Amino acid sequence: MSAQLTVETCEISIDAILKHAGRVVLFAETDAPLPRITRQVDKAMRGALVRAVSSDAFDKLKPGEGVSLAFPTGLAADAVQIIRMPKRVTQDALRRAGLTIGKAQGREPTLICANTLPLGEMMRAALLRAYQYEAQKSAPKPEFGPYTVMVKSPEAAATQLQDATAMARAVHLTRDLVNAPANVLTTTTFAEQIEELAASGLKIEILDEPDLEALGMRALLAVGQGSDSPSKVAILHWQGADGPPLAVVGKGVMFDTGGISLKPGAGMEDMTMDMGGAAVTVGLMQALAERKAKAHVVGLVGLVENMPDARAQRPGDVVKSMKGDMIEVINTDAEGRMVLADVLWYAQDRLKPAAVIDLATLTGAIIIALGHEKAGVFSNDDALCAAFLKAAGDVGEGAWRMPLDPAYDAQIKSRIADIKNTGGRPAGSITAAQFLQCFIKPGMPWMHLDIAGVALTKSDSAHAPKGASGWGVLALDALIRARFEQG
Repeated sequence: MSAQLTVETCEISIDAILKHAGRVVLFAETDAPLPRITRQVDKAMRGALVRAVSSDAFDKLKPGEGVSLAFPTGLAADAVQIIRMPKRVTQDALRRAGLTIGKAQGREPTLICANTLPLGEMMRAALLRAYQYEAQKSAPKPEFGPYTVMVKSPEAAATQLQDATAMARAVHLTRDLVNAPANVLTTTTFAEQIEELAASGLKIEILDEPDLEALGMRALLAVGQGSDSPSKVAILHWQGADGPPLAVVGKGVMFDTGGISLKPGAGMEDMTMDMGGAAVTVGLMQALAERKAKAHVVGLVGLVENMPDARAQRPGDVVKSMKGDMIEVINTDAEGRMVLADVLWYAQDRLKPAAVIDLATLTGAIIIALGHEKAGVFSNDDALCAAFLKAAGDVGEGAWRMPLDPAYDAQIKSRIADIKNTGGRPAGSITAAQFLQCFIKPGMPWMHLDIAGVALTKSDSAHAPKGASGWGVLALDALIRARFEQG
């Protein structure tokens, strides 16, 4: 697991600031008087803060960005970070301030003089940006932080911080899962980690291969039949309200070689992230349980490994899905949609949900279309899609709606079976979504999120250092708060 930062609160005290060993964070604006506590610190620093805030460099900063002054005179701190914050505080400025704080976080404790600033958005962003994955390092390092936040009313701040830290832990869990190597996180160990979440109040079911065979999930089983790791489906129930649930389905291909349609060797090490949809689903379910969401949500993840072997499925094979449709396997590297087909059908058949959302690192084509900035959103329900796009925008996670159209179905029409598992390179992300839509019952509100471009990045993103991003936990949680919670 990643090192976890803790967040504490305390009352405003100039003496505590002057004696703090580590980093001190203050806030100011160029065209406004310094806050009282900042003026007191400036006095101890012999006017250094006023000079910094009056500089051209500070004036050019966006709200939420900051500058650091190392080894400040009059303080025990290693550094003072002063962040530009307008009098009219916005969510964007608070989020950027949190990212500025988190990016600078090291092993030293950090004291944040927030006074009356809203804490939720800022501290969630700080915790997300400070994340580091160190579980595979040989030598343990000191823990990060902690953060201590100085506020006018520590008790009133507790609720904001509780929610912020719960969401950060959920995103950190998702990142830990995506970052974990495939020899550490197997179908079995992932299922074991999911079972441990029962302690948070989730009801957990694990379906093993005999169960899946009995259900007729031959499309899912065909993907994993070349691996020594047993295929599984894990189901996480959170019933915080009555009524039909929202079903969230995640693709969990623990490692994807491409199978017999073998991927090129260069870059194949990144295929440990092909279970990103499952990781987001599990992180989301932890968040709902931890914050006791007044919603009924069921997360379902199909866990398989796609390996080349004498037992592996071949191009040209025909397999029967749980729905009963016969699927012609054109390319064994188009495996995620086969996993999702069976789990999507199971979710609708057994749960009778109000709506279904699936997440998958499904296609390289979505990266060609949208790069690494936005996930592709496909939906048969305009209201559900619009609500999600607003939720994603509100939390700063990029998403863009892509088309669905029956005209693309001709590309996945099979000569010998009901459907092919790929329509080739043209419109590859759209034909993959069209394939999935074949396993959605008429009238069922559905949304497919292709997160191949956003689940893992090669460089730092706004919310995270390079590596797993945890994209989707915040956006889906915001959607559930806005559309599926009661009361």
